[in-house]
Amino acid sequence: MTEEELMLQQLFDEDKLTDKQKKIIVAAIETFSEKGYAASSTSEIAKKAGVAEGTIFRHYKTKKELLVSIVAPLMTKFIAPLVVKDFNKVLDREFETVEEFLRATIDNRRDLLIRMLPVVKIMFQEIPFQQELREQFLDLVVKNIFNRVERVIIGYQEKGLLIDMPPESIARLTITNILGFLFSRYILFPQLEWDDELEIERTIHFIMHGVGKKN
Repeated sequence: MTEEELMLQQLFDEDKLTDKQKKIIVAAIETFSEKGYAASSTSEIAKKAGVAEGTIFRHYKTKKELLVSIVAPLMTKFIAPLVVKDFNKVLDREFETVEEFLRATIDNRRDLLIRMLPVVKIMFQEIPFQQELREQFLDLVVKNIFNRVERVIIGYQEKGLLIDMPPESIARLTITNILGFLFSRYILFPQLEWDDELEIERTIHFIMHGVGKKN
């Protein structure tokens, strides 16, 4: 069983899906992940699924409806609970230094991204351009994590380990740098030669150079 077929079992009510719908969804996940939504065509998805293009439009009125029908349940049933629960493994621990917290955060997010790369690629590519997906991501993921990260930052500020800057600003800047590294490493430039441990240390150094308090 492929990862995409396993997702079907986990995320969709298979009793309500025809065999052709299952093939369409699996083909769409593969195609959107490989080429992006804009560059993918329904004819290409139909060919990969082994169905007529008209079959897609009998189930989904538009290509966008097909995208949303995949990403929305992924976000609700799989991405959001897993992202929040998985990150709690880091947020529930106490770290002596900010660097240790950042390293654990990067390792945690990297492991999750690798496990879910096809779906994460679709989300990264389409959330900036699809308002309903962006709003869903904000409601289900960002709001559940951001406040907890801010509390961690406040704790380090009280210990004198971070500069006096609004914690929400530090959170945004830190998350942006971490996501930037992960996005470049696994989505934009995966073909380059990467020294992962060195790049992680450089990312941490870059963050701390901006927000670390100098003694």
